[in-house]
Amino acid sequence: MEGGGNSKGTGLGGLFGAGGVGYSHADLAGVPLTGMSPLSPYLNLDPRYLVQDTDEFILPTGANKTRGRFELAFFTIGGCCMTGAAFGALNGLRLGLKETQNMAWSKPRNVQILNMVTRQGALWANTLGSLGGVRGIARGGIAGLTLTGLYALYNNWEHMKGSIARQSL
Repeated sequence: MEGGGNSKGTGLGGLFGAGGVGYSHADLAGVPLTGMSPLSPYLNLDPRYLVQDTDEFILPTGANKTRGRFELAFFTIGGCCMTGAAFGALNGLRLGLKETQNMAWSKPRNVQILNMVTRQGALWANTLGSLGGVRGIARGGIAGLTLTGLYALYNNWEHMKGSIARQSL
């Protein structure tokens, strides 16, 4: 192409398939190019201002970009609660329709179905929300078992010594 045009479709035309034949910046219908390289003849904007070379989020000085323990815990527990609420609502709708199948469509039937949906939704949300930190539950269970075992050994030490002495006779 004459005039120094490029063969690639640049700009938005290349994205939408309209750019087989390109044009050079000199062919921009008389738009003055005083130190600027505009995106199109209609925008008077330097594309250097559109380049994002910094991070998108502002972090405190010295903060890392990874999620902390509490943020991950809230995300996990919240996700489990929402999943449980959705599953419980569907289960409540199924149970409500099953229990009220002999009733005519009226306000009492609708209220009973809604009560079952909210009750089952809350039940499942609480159940799955409490299971969101499985590792924490396991650690707590092991710590509780260890402390309880040590306490039981401490309180029953004399009784255990007596039973061991009787077995050795």
